[in-house]
Order: sequence, then C-alpha cells, then structure tokens
Amino acid sequence: MTEQYRNPVPTVDIIIEIDDGTPGKKIVLIKRRNPPHGWAIPGGFVDYGETLEAAAVREAAEETSLPVRLVRQFHTYSDPARDPRSHTISTVFIAAARGIPAAADDAAEARVFSIDALPEPMAFDHALILRDYRDGKY
Repeated sequence: MTEQYRNPVPTVDIIIEIDDGTPGKKIVLIKRRNPPHGWAIPGGFVDYGETLEAAAVREAAEETSLPVRLVRQFHTYSDPARDPRSHTISTVFIAAARGIPAAADDAAEARVFSIDALPEPMAFDHALILRDYRDGKY
C-alpha cells in the first residue's frame, strides 16, 4: 500500500505600503471577487518553480496593477484554519509602491486604506496579519 502525503499549499501575501500624499501609513487592499469574499491583502498561490519573492511581485501586479519593490519578509502564517478552502502557509512580504491601484485578475476592487482605518469584513486571517504589522509584532 502506497502512503499518500498531504502537504500545505504555499502562498504569499503582500502588504503594499503606498505614499498617497496624506499623513499616516497607508496600505493597498483588494476586495475579493471570488470566495471567500471580503477585503484582503493582495496575494495568492506560489507557482511550481517560482520563488516566494517572484510570486509576491507577480501577485501584487496581477491584483493591484502596481509594480512593487519588496522591502522585506515580514512573517509566515500557518494556522491550518487560516484559509477555509485548504491548508495554506503564507509568507507575508512588505513592499513599497507608487501610483494608483487598479483592480485586476481576481480582485473586484483595489483601494488605499489607512492602517488605522481598515475595512470590514477581512478575508482569511488578514485582520490578524495587519494587526501584527500595525503593532510592530515582527
């Protein structure tokens, strides 16, 4: 009998910091077109043969139409319940961008928000991730 191994799926999420000319720290969020619905940090699945960094840059561009510069790796989130579709492990990056986000791919909307005034509901565990980011946890 051959043993079947089940492994979590690798994903990336990108906290895109953007300077819109107003005071305070601003980030780009997307409103998801597909379930689970809600506001989310841009991100998605890592393709086979792709680095985490390349996936982060690609996903950010696909969902927000913004070219990003990765600043640093933030943290990895691995709670098996973080994504209702399957067990995923997400490596979160902080990135910088300029310009006006425009929704594309599976994003229905892309907007800039103050880190202190985030929309609801948030998808996945993104409220936790953004709280950790805002509070300087990692």
